[in-house]
Amino acid sequence: MRSHYCGELNASHIDQDVELCGWVHRRRDHGGVIFVDLRDREGLAQIVFDPDTPEVFESAEHLRSEYVLRVRGRVRRRPEGTENPNLKTGEIEVLCSELEVFNRAETPPFVLDEHDHGASEELRLRYRYLDLRRPEMLERMRTRARVTRTLRAYLDATGFIEIETPMLTKATPEGARDYLVPSRTHPGRFFALPQSPQLFKQLLMMSGMDRYYQIVRCFRDEDLRADRQPEFTQLDVEASFIEEGEVMRLMEVMIRLLMEEILGVELPDPFPRITYAEAMRRYGTDRPDLRVPLELVDVGDLMQGVEFKVFAGPALDPQGRVAALCVPQGSGLTRKEIDEYTKFVGVYGAKGLAYIKVNERARGREGLQSPILKFLPDEAIEGILARTGAADGDLIFFGADKASVVNEALGALRVRVGKERGLMEEGWRPVWVVDFPMFEWDAQEKRWTPLHHPFTAPREEDIALLKSDPGACLSRAYDMVLNGSEIGGGSIRIHRREVQQQVFELLGIGDEEAEEKFGFLLTALKYGCPPHGGIAFGLDRLVMLLTGAGSIREVMAFPKTQTAACPLTSAPSEVSSAQLRELSIRVRVPQSDQQG
Repeated sequence: MRSHYCGELNASHIDQDVELCGWVHRRRDHGGVIFVDLRDREGLAQIVFDPDTPEVFESAEHLRSEYVLRVRGRVRRRPEGTENPNLKTGEIEVLCSELEVFNRAETPPFVLDEHDHGASEELRLRYRYLDLRRPEMLERMRTRARVTRTLRAYLDATGFIEIETPMLTKATPEGARDYLVPSRTHPGRFFALPQSPQLFKQLLMMSGMDRYYQIVRCFRDEDLRADRQPEFTQLDVEASFIEEGEVMRLMEVMIRLLMEEILGVELPDPFPRITYAEAMRRYGTDRPDLRVPLELVDVGDLMQGVEFKVFAGPALDPQGRVAALCVPQGSGLTRKEIDEYTKFVGVYGAKGLAYIKVNERARGREGLQSPILKFLPDEAIEGILARTGAADGDLIFFGADKASVVNEALGALRVRVGKERGLMEEGWRPVWVVDFPMFEWDAQEKRWTPLHHPFTAPREEDIALLKSDPGACLSRAYDMVLNGSEIGGGSIRIHRREVQQQVFELLGIGDEEAEEKFGFLLTALKYGCPPHGGIAFGLDRLVMLLTGAGSIREVMAFPKTQTAACPLTSAPSEVSSAQLRELSIRVRVPQSDQQG
């Protein structure tokens, strides 16, 4: 139906007859001549309708936005002074000689310009097929396709085999709720949609596949945030006879290649590495944004003897932390701005936000301004100033609470202050975080839980700690972080049955439960399992970062809302009683819904 895409035309096509198809992006009537910007996947072309062809001109008078057309005409150079340097096709226009209207369109519920759509997200998702016509959204989908093409090409070239794993599988505990699928042929039994292909890719290593990858859909029934969806896509990778250093090297090369291909950006070689303990101490998070130069500084030892219980209590608590965050030239912050930051850290459980303004450091206590100075002895004040490196004009924020609260609150404050005070550096800052703890203590349930998943291998030298001191046991896990977002996480896996059983036992998974949930894995481990490890990258999150989108919903063709619903199709929806009977299911409506 067409000879060219609209956005392909340029000066080299002048005097050629072309046929184009697309949507009316804009229509303009200029003193007897009608101009239409015709849009397709590749861009816009200006179509001119001249009164000298009265039949075509009359049809053009009835065109409106989003009508679907085919036009035939001759390419000509735009008159001097009317060129559009912002368009790839800005030097030329097409004088239309034939016009066919494939379909009319009602007025869209929002404007389909690149940025100025003025529509709520809910409205855009309800009419997603219109939203995807916007050049901005189209470009994100194209970038996503380029990303997957680049990743596949690299992994194919380095000996990885793309293998699909099942979508209908067994429910296993992996940290989030499973989406369950009832079985018609096995009444009362359920499949689960995979949270990840973790166990299957380990089985593939036991099968001798050696190097596997898959761009795979995963499902987690969990509370949603800007970078979470009930269904999402990840690049899943696993390799045999490999150690963490080689996994990290292979993945670094891949991500460097991807950034160069998509953005023309060179990343450092090699990526820096920091331990989990160092990341928490310096940045309060295991996903540090290294573009922000601010760091947390421990001052708990300076506070152990002070009378100020707000500081002394956490300083003396083995689970507590007192940390400082020095903001260069922050003493200019107003009381209102400090109150806003206090409110912000409250979201993370902090009970307040103490501060000291450093007006003239040389004057000691007299050169400082703070409501907490009266509680602090001179030696503590001098120690704080020295340790934070505070200079005249700086401001020091403090966090004092359980270490987890201080880390979350000051870690988030560090990034917010960095952005708002113009301290954030430009560019891309990748980092590997390594040496994670194997387990974390769940105080509510009074048991150990895996920090990653129960198939992560402990460091060889720490295996003895599984029995004697689980909290001190470090794992062979590694996360790749880019500009404060974890884009990939992986580990070397447990490849010996007795170690896997030890981990299950520590997690409170007895022999009977282990056999019921993971019997196939434990059996496979008896038949010669190679050392193996891998990693998974969140593809949606990666594309979100590369395109500068605000959430992963902006880089998915048909995402769900934050309540896990689809406004476009009205899913989830009720099903017929006949379907439920076939599945041996009876629905019990929650009482709150009945009342509503």
